[in-house]
Amino acid sequence: MGEIIDKVKGRIKKAAGALMGEPKLEREGKVDEVKGKAKGAVEDVKHTVKQAVSKES
Repeated sequence: MGEIIDKVKGRIKKAAGALMGEPKLEREGKVDEVKGKAKGAVEDVKHTVKQAVSKES
């Protein structure tokens, strides 16, 4: 769930930064989006590993 929050927060910051002409806020938004995507990827790997382990049992 945290990955979704980070992605949304990032998009909002990015848009706000672009609208207000604040590159720092826009960069922070990009970082939050990437962080959310990374969290999502980690969760996907965890899920895949759990499935593989449960199939072996």
